[in-house]
Amino acid sequence: MSSTELPSVLATSVAPKVSSVRVAAGERLRTVGLPGITLTVRSRPPAREGLPPALYVHGLGGSSQNWSALMPLLDGLVDSEALDLPGFGDSPPPDDGDYSVTGHARAVIRYLDAAERGPVHLFGNSLGGAVSTRVAAVRPDLVRTLTLVSPALPELRVQRSAVPTALLALPGVAALFTSFTKGWTAEQRVKGVTALCYGDPGMVTPEGFRNAVEEMERRLALPYFWDVMARSARGIVNAYTLGGQHGLWRQAERVLAPTLLVYGGRDQLVSYRMAQRAARAFRDSRLLTLPDAGHVAMMEYPETMATAFRELLADTGKLTDTGATGARS
Repeated sequence: MSSTELPSVLATSVAPKVSSVRVAAGERLRTVGLPGITLTVRSRPPAREGLPPALYVHGLGGSSQNWSALMPLLDGLVDSEALDLPGFGDSPPPDDGDYSVTGHARAVIRYLDAAERGPVHLFGNSLGGAVSTRVAAVRPDLVRTLTLVSPALPELRVQRSAVPTALLALPGVAALFTSFTKGWTAEQRVKGVTALCYGDPGMVTPEGFRNAVEEMERRLALPYFWDVMARSARGIVNAYTLGGQHGLWRQAERVLAPTLLVYGGRDQLVSYRMAQRAARAFRDSRLLTLPDAGHVAMMEYPETMATAFRELLADTGKLTDTGATGARS
């Protein structure tokens, strides 16, 4: 558990069950009850007391497990926690059924306020990148630095490979897709997701593939799985259409925290060409482009990302805040 404890009324430690979510070596899971939502939080015991907190937010269809490769590489720098957004991973759906970007951002803010962990080093991937951008814009007091991996920010020309995901937002499409893919095995589904999200699917180890299949089987058994996917996809599409001060690009311009942007050259969901626009939008940004990476660079190239994050801290003078002499790699 992190060095910053939740009030006991909010935190309940849980022992992971064999049939439940996978927990990597050194990780712990706990459930956190907040008004209207219950969140599952994955954490690592901090290397020592006093490290600044970090929070990781996954993307559409993902979970806190997406950060398990990166978190141990930052053990000497930060006190890491990753959460399952409402309806994803091991977190049940929210009471209000709100899966908009704003709804997810509200869940992150509620957690940080209740845990009194802010300001944090905030990480976000894809949908989690859009969510984290909104959090950093509306609550700058909660964010020390911002690291965005292929953030789902509005694009005028969406890549063709991203269209099927966007179509999930349309009423009835999720049910149609469920019927169409009824005979697909978990292995087939994982192969499809891996081919879509990785720059090189061959990087996935046999053990990693087996773990992903087990997780896919678990999720498909949840009665709300497709509803959450469809509503969250709709939330992204709706966020793309918002203008004015609520538009994500406008909010990106309002972010004060030093920002690390990570884009993959083989990303089939968020276009590589958006990297330069993002670098211009975030006022205090650094850009890391990985030509061979896909949509989940923190899973594909965790060592490179850990190095880039350390450089972000050194560049902004925040490395001294950690009292760290080096990140474990």
